[in-house]
Amino acid sequence: MHDIIVIGAGPAGLTAALYALRGGKSVLVLEKGTFGGQVTYSPKIENYPGFLQMSGAEFADKLTEQVLAQGADIEMETVTAVEKSDGAFTVTTDCGSHSSKAVIIAVGVKHRLLGLEGEEELIGKGVGFCAVCDGAFYADGTVAVIGGGNSALQEALLLAETSKKVYVVQNLAFLTGEGKLCEAIEAKENIEVIYNAAVKELKADESLKSIVLDVDGTERELVLDGMFIAIGLVPENGIFEKLCALDNGYIAADEGCLTATEGLFVAGDCRTKTVRQITTAVADGATAALAACRYVN
Repeated sequence: MHDIIVIGAGPAGLTAALYALRGGKSVLVLEKGTFGGQVTYSPKIENYPGFLQMSGAEFADKLTEQVLAQGADIEMETVTAVEKSDGAFTVTTDCGSHSSKAVIIAVGVKHRLLGLEGEEELIGKGVGFCAVCDGAFYADGTVAVIGGGNSALQEALLLAETSKKVYVVQNLAFLTGEGKLCEAIEAKENIEVIYNAAVKELKADESLKSIVLDVDGTERELVLDGMFIAIGLVPENGIFEKLCALDNGYIAADEGCLTATEGLFVAGDCRTKTVRQITTAVADGATAALAACRYVN
């Protein structure tokens, strides 16, 4: 039995593991996908204190290395259930089960989809989420980024370095990203922003060929080599709802990272909060870990 099981290896989960390990606790980290979580999709981070800039992948690699050096056990497994009985937790995964005295949920969020017919089938076939991962496939091509926030603008700027043409499709009359990013978008000659536009249809054969937009009531079709969706993120906390309250899908918790179940804590983007940034995720990780250590003690 481990002292603490951390579910999720994003910035919140890895920070939680780090603090728990330094608190003298045995820690198992369970991750179903990518170490670093959503941050690995970010081509450039410029707002993390102490670093002028770095890629999300660099940040994730350093944090994972640090946690491993402290002695964490890490397994690539998908958690399917969490139960508490006789003061201990059982975490069931697709590979078996693990037990612990406390659990920290740090599962983050997943990409929000447009909700269009055939969309999921086209993921990896012209539809993607990560320009730093897949942008090279569209060098000298024409691509679209759906969204107008920080993530979307960062994706567009990265794609503009190699793609012939980049469309930014925003459903509002203005961009919602940071001022500096908006200025950088305006300065790029190969980026065109289409405002007040919604994607109505995806056209494809074996892969994406074009998208149909509704622009202020007028239909417009864009012939594309690829499309990147950056319209926000959604939680996946359904498996935990028996142990903690959910608020619009997010685990209800205050700044103390406590849930409705003693010994069960939550950190990062998957909990209710007003600001979802790397800095607030790592802060949650530290807070949850220290609370979990006190509970175990």
